[in-house]
This record gives sequence, C-alpha cells and structure tokens, in this order.
Amino acid sequence: MRLPVSALLASLLSLCAPAIQAQQEPTALKAVAPFHASQSLTMELKNARWFDGKGFQRGSLFVVDGQFVASRPAKVHRHMELRGQYLVPPLAEAHNHNLQNQWGWDRFAQRYIQDGVFYTAMLCGDPSEVDPLRPLAALDATPDTLFVTACITSSDGHPLAMLTGPTGPDGKSELPASDFIDKAVIVMDNPQQVRDKWQLVMGRKTDLIKVVMSYSEHPELHQKPELRGKLGVDAATLAAIVRKAHESKLRVAVHVDSVADFEAAVNAGADQIAHLPGYFNHHGADPDTYLIPPELARRAAQARIQVITTTAATQLFQAEPERLNRIRAVQQQNLRQLKEAGVALLLGSDVFTATALAEWHSLDALKVLEPAELLRIATVDTPRALFPQRRLGCFEPGCEASFLVLAGNPLEDAAALDLPLLRVKRGRILTQSEQVAESTEREQALASGKAAGGAKKKGAKSAKGGGKNTKAGAAKGKSGGTKAASKPTAKSAVKKATASKR
Repeated sequence: MRLPVSALLASLLSLCAPAIQAQQEPTALKAVAPFHASQSLTMELKNARWFDGKGFQRGSLFVVDGQFVASRPAKVHRHMELRGQYLVPPLAEAHNHNLQNQWGWDRFAQRYIQDGVFYTAMLCGDPSEVDPLRPLAALDATPDTLFVTACITSSDGHPLAMLTGPTGPDGKSELPASDFIDKAVIVMDNPQQVRDKWQLVMGRKTDLIKVVMSYSEHPELHQKPELRGKLGVDAATLAAIVRKAHESKLRVAVHVDSVADFEAAVNAGADQIAHLPGYFNHHGADPDTYLIPPELARRAAQARIQVITTTAATQLFQAEPERLNRIRAVQQQNLRQLKEAGVALLLGSDVFTATALAEWHSLDALKVLEPAELLRIATVDTPRALFPQRRLGCFEPGCEASFLVLAGNPLEDAAALDLPLLRVKRGRILTQSEQVAESTEREQALASGKAAGGAKKKGAKSAKGGGKNTKAGAAKGKSGGTKAASKPTAKSAVKKATASKR
C-alpha cells in the first residue's frame, strides 16, 4: 500500500508545529511564484567580485554554454555591470524531506530556488512517490535533487511511527506497519536480514542509502511500547549494511541521535552522518552526554566521514530556555571539536518547513565557524559532496556557471544571503517574470544571428544599448526591467523582502 500523502503530511506538520506556531503566518507553507529559466546565455560579467572559498576575487568573468570560460567570447548575449555586488555559488541542502512527494514538491521546490538553494538531498522517500518527481528535478528552474528511496530501519524504528499515524486508546496505530515495511521503508533487524533482503535495496533507484539509528546503546528502549516505530538498527546491522552498500558502489548516510550512534557510524565506515548528536536530548538524557570525544572526532576525520550539521532542527522541539541554552552549548562544542579535528561539515537543516537557509542562519548564530568557513561549507563543500562528479561551487574555467548575485558582502552581513538579486543556473537566468525569461531568449536568438532581416538588426542594436547599463538587480523579481534604479544594500533588500511578505 502506498503511503497516503495526507497521513504523512499530518505527521510531518505535527512534528514541525512549534516552528510554524512561532510565526504569525505559516509563510513556509505558502506557495512561491514559479521561477522561469531563460535560454542558456553567453555572458560577460564585468567588475565582478566572486567567492573563491576563502574571500572575494575581482575581475571579469565569462560564461559560454553554461560554463565559465577563460576569455571573452566573440559574441555576448548579456553584458552585466556588477560593480559593488557579490557573486557566490548557490547553496545546498544535505538533509531534508520536503521534496520527496508531490505535495511537498509543489509547495517547496520553488522556495528552494527563491532561497538560492539549487542542490538538495531528500533522505527518505517512498519509491512510488519519488519516481514522478525525478523528471521535475531535471528541469532548469528547479533544484537538482538526490533522492533516497532505500531508507533502512528496524522493525520498531523511525519513521514507522510517523508513517502509521498516532496511536489510539486501544494501543493501535491508524495504519498497520505492514503497509510500509519493505515498501516505503526497508526493515533489517540483524546482519542475516541484510544478506537476505539486499535485493530490495538493489531493486530501487536510489542515489544513496540512509540507515536509521537511535540510541543503539540502549537495547532496553525496544521493550517500551510508546517508543515503537521511533528507534533504529543496532551497530552490527549497520556494519553489515555499510559493507554491502560499498560492495554495491552505494554511499551510506546514517541518522544518529546519540554519541554511541555516531561512534557506530564511524566504526562501520559510513560516508555521511546525517545529524550532529544532541539536536535534542530525548528520553531525559543530560545534554552533556551528547559531547563528541576528541579521539572520536579525529577518527571520523581520518575516515573522511562527512557530518551534516542539522542544528536548525532544534527549533522543532519546544525546549524551555535553560535546556535550549544547554543544547546550543553542546552544539557549539561539538562543532568546535569536529572543526579542530578536520571533519568535513555539510550544511543540512532537516527542517520540513524550511531550506538550507535556516541552517545557514542557525550556524551563523552559534558563532563557531568563521564567516568564510561557513560560506564555503554552504556553497562549495556541500554541493560538491552531493554531486561529486560535477564541477560546482567555483568560478574557474570549466565550472558550471551557477551563482547568486548579492547586494552585500555575506562575510560581513549574513543577511545579504537572504535576498539574491539574481539567480543563474548553468548560464540560465532564473526569474519569476516570464517576460524577462522570454526577453533573454529573444536576445540570444538575435545575438546568435538566428533572427531574420531587420528584426536581427533592431534587436542587436537594442541589446547593445541596454547591455552597457544592465545591472544584476534588473533580472530579479517581476519587474522585467533591464536597469537598476539604484544600487541596493543588503539591509534594504531584506527589509523590502520582509515587508512584501506581510
């Protein structure tokens, strides 16, 4: 039986209720006007400042066929004067679930583009729900998305409790677990089942494997009826899964809750750890018990394991101020420990009503990472971790020409990232105005000599005249204009965006 979207939605929204209730309006659930992609344009970006992973370089950049090139092409479709503005690669979201069914895709895919998040990983989707989304994720004006359809848990593991719905007075859930076991999720309780059921994994089209662990050091939790559907696999089962996955050339991301789970993932040789331990202290555990020992952090670094931060997920739990402060202090210490050990950190929020931008601001508020480190994680390291075969997060010749243009320097003001003035994906301008997208198509045809007679001459003249004064801000929003009236600041841009949402 396929999961009813209404049942999944109800459970996910109940989990996210604290985050939604904190807003006067649930803006995260409001539909975003769709973005449209222009044709691939040949561009000259004059007086640009672009992020190189450490700071901002200056000069001119050139784009041909969706890639940066070393020298100015003979024909240019779009000249942009970028003096005083900043170019950064798009962000990536390494852990979420809001694009893994049609309902979520319809409401959140365009929000990712609006937030400047072009790359995502959805870490536990029903194959039947995900299959129709793959063609949508291949479109020019949608986020490039990895889908996990091989999500492995125990017979009493997360997310079965969410899938089956609330437990009634009779102790039974709304839906039987059998509707989802080895369908929406795969259940493996021991190494023998890993061997016996591996064909279920190989029969799915999955971009990586996710395995759920939750307090694996406490087997007694499996005897508590109220925790049924909320736990996960043990260390031996995880190790068997990772071995089989690597034999099958598949990467493994492990959901962890405790430090013991984290250590089990390191021992097993997982590729990614999908949570920083201690995003919430379940079962009454003291927050300090989630501190990662220095030696364990060093072992994770030596094994080249990537850790997804998910500090923003703490907002999903209504923790009292004292407990929240202690949780944040543990997150800070764990981040320092991992950073000092040289562990690769990836940006991921695991917040259903948000995108990676929420995690960007959460990490910025914790003040552990230097601004350039945080920007590199968000725009360089995480995109490359999700799509290692592509040249992302760079402005060198051969790199994909995907970038955001900002009004201010995000290394000085984190709010500068909140409202991109321009979004470009593989040489295509993304805009909420169909007229702007259509006009760039005409410009390309005219500049390429595909239009006939006088139209070609007239269009070329128009493109040349407008090109000298084109500002990046001209392509934003719905204005459809080709010249910015004035150079906006990051604060004024964010202020306008906030006012428009009220």
